[in-house]
Amino acid sequence: MTVLADRYGRRFPYLRLSVIQACNFRCSYCLPNGYQGVPGTAPSLRLDEIERLLHGFVGVGLRKLRLTGGEPTLRRDLPDIIATAARMPDIRTIALTTNGCILRKRRATWQQAGLNALNVSVDALDRQRFAAITGHDRLHDILAGIDEALAADFPVVKLNAVLLRGLNDEQMPAWLEYLRERPVAVRFIELMRTGTNKDYFERHHLRAQALEDDLQAQGWSLLPRGPTAGPAREYGHPDYRGRIGIIAPYSRDFCAGCNRLRVTSRGDLRLCLFGNLGIPLRHLLQDDASGDLLQATLLGQLGLKEAGHGLHEGRTGLTPHLASIGG
Repeated sequence: MTVLADRYGRRFPYLRLSVIQACNFRCSYCLPNGYQGVPGTAPSLRLDEIERLLHGFVGVGLRKLRLTGGEPTLRRDLPDIIATAARMPDIRTIALTTNGCILRKRRATWQQAGLNALNVSVDALDRQRFAAITGHDRLHDILAGIDEALAADFPVVKLNAVLLRGLNDEQMPAWLEYLRERPVAVRFIELMRTGTNKDYFERHHLRAQALEDDLQAQGWSLLPRGPTAGPAREYGHPDYRGRIGIIAPYSRDFCAGCNRLRVTSRGDLRLCLFGNLGIPLRHLLQDDASGDLLQATLLGQLGLKEAGHGLHEGRTGLTPHLASIGG
């Protein structure tokens, strides 16, 4: 079977598809002034375009799909997108990354449509800290939605928290208590420099390596990484039902295990979150007859993928903020 692979021997069974650029939160590290639409820009991919895109990726080895935004739950046809992916037998994991604002209302619908992995952004367990970071006082409702998903035996539940010096870096005791009896993974993500957050980055960047060192000192052990797993290094501890993941983009060899590609909400292929190149695919999604050309394009573009990002040199590529491509 033909599979997506690059010149460095990396394979790409994992696609992160942004289905909408808009977001209804105002996270300080991403959209502190809220989402500002740009007049005249192309609309998000239609459902039929998404279906053709997924067929093309499945033909070259897609096994894991993550739906992102912006905030993907702002799309009213999200259940239809999930169901479309679920009808493709080769896609084994259909994941959703969300701020959780309507998790309690829609989780059962998404699950029925075929969603089997859930990532919820929770940047603090303190209500005031959470509101200060996200611009919304919704922590209680979001945590309740997570507990309801766990009670319903949702297959995979993970939480994301961006590490922010001076804003949530004292939250670890609360997180450890949270994980003691909950079978969830909390992934701490090192703040990344983007095109619009230079000053914020310099004030609040916290190296993830320090947290990783503390975890190891406290008896947390590194767990094996699955073949379609994301970039997190996950740790477990015998005294806790939950796990802790560390996503450290500034660490050595972070890109060596890259296994994912990204497509923006408007149909541009991004070989790297911080790359300088966007390859338009939308013109290949207008009819079924373009399927072979779409797959040939995907296979050909992998030759342009670099060995790693340029964050260490301050190069943030085309990404103005993480909402623009879904992180």
